[in-house]
Amino acid sequence: MSRLDCPLRIFFYSFTSSRLPSLSSPAKNTTKPATDPHSRLQYMAHRIITQAVIVGARVFGRAFAEAYRQASASSKYAQSSIGNSASSTSKNFVSSGLTLDEACKILNVKPPQGGKANIEEVIERFKRLFDANDPTKGGSFYLQSKILRARERIELEVREAQEAAEQEAELKEGWKPKVWKDR
Repeated sequence: MSRLDCPLRIFFYSFTSSRLPSLSSPAKNTTKPATDPHSRLQYMAHRIITQAVIVGARVFGRAFAEAYRQASASSKYAQSSIGNSASSTSKNFVSSGLTLDEACKILNVKPPQGGKANIEEVIERFKRLFDANDPTKGGSFYLQSKILRARERIELEVREAQEAAEQEAELKEGWKPKVWKDR
């Protein structure tokens, strides 16, 4: 088995052989292409390895650039959806991930009408479903967290509706600051 039979040997030999001319031998003409079969294979091995590295770097670079573009577009979309909203409800939707309709379906309650909901019924259903899905009793932590987020979402909607109603009532009757001696 000769040295030229195994490409792996050629690859390793290419890194161990010296490309510098020795001091004892006269300088060779470096402009002339090598005619030695070993040096041709060595040149081809270097060329193939270099091409593989360049192609790999290009593929990795393109994938990284595309991932960055997608992440940038996603964050711009999230910022625009928050920036375009007039109320804080959509901001809370982005953070909690539940709509009011989904929250009502999870707890099996009617949506708040005009900002009023039967909070006792919501809390009673929440307790029953939360306890039924306790992981120590064989339930699911995921379902428990969904039930908790649904209750928080309904309470948030009711709270915001009450605050809006209070502001409207205050605007109708005029601004009357709460002074300590009026209490």
